[in-house]
Amino acid sequence: MAKRIITLVFIIIGGSLGGSYLPYFWEYVGLRDSMVNQSIFNLVIGAIIFYLLSLVLKDTIIRAIKQIETFLSQKSSVYLLFGSVGTLIGLLLAVLFLIPIQSIGVPFINQIMPPVLAILLGYLGFTVATSRVDDWRKLFQSGRKKDSETALLDRKVSDKFHRYKILDTSVIIDGRIYDVAKAGFVDGTLVIPNFVLKELQLIADSSDSLKRARGRRGLDILNDLQKSDAITVESYEGDFEDVPEVDLKLIKLAKLIDGVVVTNDFNLNKVCEFQGVPVLNINELANAVKPVVIPGETLNIMIIKAGTERNQGVAYLEDGTMIVVEDGQYYMNQKLPVVVTSALQTNAGRMIFARPAHSQNKIKE
Repeated sequence: MAKRIITLVFIIIGGSLGGSYLPYFWEYVGLRDSMVNQSIFNLVIGAIIFYLLSLVLKDTIIRAIKQIETFLSQKSSVYLLFGSVGTLIGLLLAVLFLIPIQSIGVPFINQIMPPVLAILLGYLGFTVATSRVDDWRKLFQSGRKKDSETALLDRKVSDKFHRYKILDTSVIIDGRIYDVAKAGFVDGTLVIPNFVLKELQLIADSSDSLKRARGRRGLDILNDLQKSDAITVESYEGDFEDVPEVDLKLIKLAKLIDGVVVTNDFNLNKVCEFQGVPVLNINELANAVKPVVIPGETLNIMIIKAGTERNQGVAYLEDGTMIVVEDGQYYMNQKLPVVVTSALQTNAGRMIFARPAHSQNKIKE
């Protein structure tokens, strides 16, 4: 369809140029009164020439249009708005400059200068406007600072703010984001990039049964998020073809739309911090809401495996916190009251150290 439209446009342009300029050509070569110097013939000749040109150039034009679409899809709405305004101002300036130029009365200048000035000043207007987006934004925001503060104070509970939370693949597969968002602890809009969805689909189609199950779980979580009335979910259709890694695409998207990356990937968390991109780590949230265990507190646990050190036993709380019990290996697969001796917070989570309660009583005696 696009190729047909380009061909039609070329034919129309060719016919128009042929009807306008071919008479000058025939006069120049001495065929002014010839049979070929007819309006219809000139239109047909121009249309045929440009039709042949369209066969050569239409693939190049389509590629250029796709590149422009990709470039514009990666830009924010503020960037496009200021770019459009700058282009319009440039075109208006071109019209003002053409008024004295057209009074010269030279046909060649009157025909060549309008498109040249329009392209030049339109491009300059777009470049100047988009290269100073932050400056223009600050200029407009400074006059409305007080109004925005008043609007913030007068905001109703039902009002929604579009602070975008961009979900990565790991946090979708993990599934806890659904419960956290449904409980209202994640405000704003959840964004599912198209490249994350593609990665999920590849995982769901994997030949590895474990990966396939994880991918399908992630797709189920996405469907649950989409169906929930309490959660606002949007998709991002753009892509960054020059960036191969999904993690780097997430960071670039977060910078583009001023969003926050939501993940439980420790490495992505560190890269986001280095790049200055806001990040929410579900693992950090889970560790923060775990109940605090105080040294001296008694817990009833079941030793399920041996520890790494001699005679140690390992147990787990319901939230997955690991408890290392001194001399716990003697009570394997048994319920045992233990006394907490210390707790250690690591990047992987919280670890609790304890000893059997009866040994603690012996020490006191």
